[in-house]
Amino acid sequence: MRYVRLIARLDIKAPNLVKGIHLEGLRKIGNPNEYAVTYYQHGIDELIYEDIVASLYNRNSLLDVIEKTTNSIFVPIIVGGGLRSVDDVSAVLRAGADKISINSEALKRPKIISEVANRFGSQCMVLSVQAKQRGTSWEAYYDNGREPSGIDVLDWVEKSENLGAGEILLTSVDKEGTRSGFDVDLVRAVSNAVDIPVIASGGMGDLSHLNEIVSETSVDGVAMAHVLHNEIYSVAKIREYCQEQDIPVRNILISTDE
Repeated sequence: MRYVRLIARLDIKAPNLVKGIHLEGLRKIGNPNEYAVTYYQHGIDELIYEDIVASLYNRNSLLDVIEKTTNSIFVPIIVGGGLRSVDDVSAVLRAGADKISINSEALKRPKIISEVANRFGSQCMVLSVQAKQRGTSWEAYYDNGREPSGIDVLDWVEKSENLGAGEILLTSVDKEGTRSGFDVDLVRAVSNAVDIPVIASGGMGDLSHLNEIVSETSVDGVAMAHVLHNEIYSVAKIREYCQEQDIPVRNILISTDE
């Protein structure tokens, strides 16, 4: 059985956990590790840490954050932001990450996808895609959704899979932070275009949005931020809802206290 992974997304502007709308207007929320530990204790399947200003400053500042996280959290962790070389990736993996995500550098230098996949395995190489709708198609953006690449998203994900990407973290910039639901058409189109797992990110504001994206696409994971960070739903409540709706998620023994 294919299980849908429930994933917490933590956008970091060091050293703080932040959240915005359309990846802009960032609001400081708190200590990312404290939130991550809570999500882990409540049964999250996976964590995404994204240094959202790394591309602006040509660095990833999450090494200390990741090292602290992995001391007390034992679920897969994806780390992204500012990774430009195999050496950068190696440093993040040594700090405790299980997978890395690359967006800006991959668009500028697609060869890095193959370099990372060949060195660490395709399962480690997550392609981060920040998509904005342009008419009836979507364009890939970089630098945290600020810069257009001129590249069609569907063409890009197909090329990236051929280069060795093992998974796609797909963020709808149009939907991100709006709490209006996922971009179902985008997620469906990308999922149909590739054979590798796709994580949907951007737009969840209600449990029904999760049901919609799972029932109408072949998505493999759902990334959530606002509903978790603002305690609209706990991980336990989300998992309970999935089970009630026959959404295939892991069965785990956890406290259901809100």
